[in-house]
Amino acid sequence: MEWGEVNVANFRESNTSQPCHRFLLCYHPLMPHGERIAEFLLSIGAVKLSPSKPFTWVSGIKSPIYCDNRMIYSHPDARDFIVNALASRVKTLHVEPDVIAGTATAAIGWAALVADRLGLPFVYVRAQAKEHGAKKRIEGDLKPEKHVVVIEDLISTGGSSVSTVSALREEGKATVSDIVSIFTYEFLSSLDHAQIERIALHPLSSISTLLKVALREGRVSEEEATMVEKFIEEPTEWGKNI
Repeated sequence: MEWGEVNVANFRESNTSQPCHRFLLCYHPLMPHGERIAEFLLSIGAVKLSPSKPFTWVSGIKSPIYCDNRMIYSHPDARDFIVNALASRVKTLHVEPDVIAGTATAAIGWAALVADRLGLPFVYVRAQAKEHGAKKRIEGDLKPEKHVVVIEDLISTGGSSVSTVSALREEGKATVSDIVSIFTYEFLSSLDHAQIERIALHPLSSISTLLKVALREGRVSEEEATMVEKFIEEPTEWGKNI
């Protein structure tokens, strides 16, 4: 896939690249980053396929596939490659950030590593406010009116990402326009959330790329790949047929 952004309306119909528009889902070029990251995920066993006994996500969605990016932390070569890729993507954004933020808990490490690589301040955002102390969601020293880039490990429905952005904008009085992630499941709901919240999503790799690499390496069958594709098309309905 070439450099480009996806127009939300046209994405629904054809899933093909369209001319750039602000606040739409942005794709980083998937070569070499996208395919190389997919290769890492597959080789270290971070991706698991279980159609007969689906995984249940925090959102309640039943899925035939599970991607655990936290496993990458334990593999220095993969970790270093991904941190460099995330940092490189942040450097190419339309506005230079003042602060890097991570979503708790899975992306805290990635955001901290990227902030360190770029020499920028780091904060993280809790899923919910603490019930004690200052009862805040943002941890760290975030001054008002800063431009913040959010780092995510993966994007599924986009709900947690939107929640993080809302906390940074409301509690932190920050400007947030971009989320850079390692991986996306390419759900249409993430596009909807991005458009509503006026956020550009920048995934380094995607489920489509992972399936392509997995098929090429003989890690999944055509039938299994088709099943995952059907899940991506209708994630909330797929599990009802199991």
